[in-house]
Amino acid sequence: MNPRRRFSVELKRQVVEQLLSGASSAAQLCRQYEISSGLLYHWRQQYNRGRFGNEATAEGALENRVRELERLVGELTFENRLLKKIAQQRASATNGTSSHCLSRGKSGGGAR
Repeated sequence: MNPRRRFSVELKRQVVEQLLSGASSAAQLCRQYEISSGLLYHWRQQYNRGRFGNEATAEGALENRVRELERLVGELTFENRLLKKIAQQRASATNGTSSHCLSRGKSGGGAR
């Protein structure tokens, strides 16, 4: 089993810039550096997002912004659901009933 190779940020940037400039094709670069095409395109995506010490492209900057906003929406959704659950529990506690009793009452399984 081959150990994982590590590539420097400088090499990744250089390879991607060769690809973007059109100086070499993707196939040529993959053969030259003995990397897969999937890895090359992953590096290009990272390059577009400014992960190699370069300025992010407009598209990459937008992708970064969308990812951050999606993360924030997920966090806020979680907090909102948690707060609603707490509010329901407190409301049922102040009414003197539990959520279990409320659900039994609605189904017709009350006291006999």
